[in-house]
Amino acid sequence: MSSLIASVRFSVLDRSRTREGQGAGAALRDTVRLAQEAEALGYHRFWVSEHHGVPGVAGSAPVVLAAAVAGATSSIRVGTGGVMLPNHQPMVVAEQFGVLESLFPGRVDMGLGRSVGFTDGIRRALGRDKEDAGDFAARLAELLGWFTGAQTTHPGVHARPAEGLRVPPYVLATGEGPDIAAAAGLPLVIGDLKGRPKVVAAIERYRSAFRPSAWSREPYVVVAGTVAVAGTEEEAARLLVPEAWALAYSRTRGVFPPLAPPGRVAETTMTARQREFYESGLRGHIHGTEEQVRDALEAAVRETGADEILVTTSTHDRAALLDSYRRLARLAGLTSTGGLASAA
Repeated sequence: MSSLIASVRFSVLDRSRTREGQGAGAALRDTVRLAQEAEALGYHRFWVSEHHGVPGVAGSAPVVLAAAVAGATSSIRVGTGGVMLPNHQPMVVAEQFGVLESLFPGRVDMGLGRSVGFTDGIRRALGRDKEDAGDFAARLAELLGWFTGAQTTHPGVHARPAEGLRVPPYVLATGEGPDIAAAAGLPLVIGDLKGRPKVVAAIERYRSAFRPSAWSREPYVVVAGTVAVAGTEEEAARLLVPEAWALAYSRTRGVFPPLAPPGRVAETTMTARQREFYESGLRGHIHGTEEQVRDALEAAVRETGADEILVTTSTHDRAALLDSYRRLARLAGLTSTGGLASAA
């Protein structure tokens, strides 16, 4: 096993994607079952995401879903990737995570993003607009202050049961995210396993500007992306097809559909624009046999200096998805107890 691969943690982010013929309840239950399987395979943490008003995605309330995941598991770290802080009042977010941490002490992560709803209608329904992403740094500082008791925005008010608890925060890197994470002294989550120069530069900027804090003494980088592992390169490539088609469809029809079987996608007549988006959606991911994926992950860790890999794979065939995670766990050398020392 590669020494570089052995030096990083491996974790899972699931977006509760629905599949054709499947409702939201089934997708959410699949997420909980995947968390149980990820725990058994030795993955370090399991995160869920926040999407509002998106057809094909059942995960709209990540803290609620994280509670279900934590209740169905016993040792894997559980959290959000992430709660979109501009959509919520910081005190409410602190209270929600305070409840989670009180119920599942020492296992909860607080991944935080700065995105707002992706359409004008959704933003209006949330009572937000695009400009609200601009005050993410201030909202983040207030949120952390609710835990430490140091917030000054609302004198005399305390967040219960959050105050005094320690829930590790992570900043999802969109826009100014790397700079905000560095200034706040927080771990960074950034999406690109292919090590594009722009992303590598953002990681280097984060590390050089990082200021130690009570939350983290050193920079910590989680690199997120799709990883598909199968018996052959062709089988692994098929795992990417449903998500690539869903992205192409959403870009041209404005609707994000449930995941379709690869065979049906292959029979679909695509417009030239859809074909362009579809083929683009197949690129930029790591896929192949265990040996091929090991080599690609080795390169990714070398280029980014990642401390952790967060895998976000979605596909129609759940059995094939689980097989991919099993193969990835095997090549990464994970064990039923995680294989690495426990840490936030």
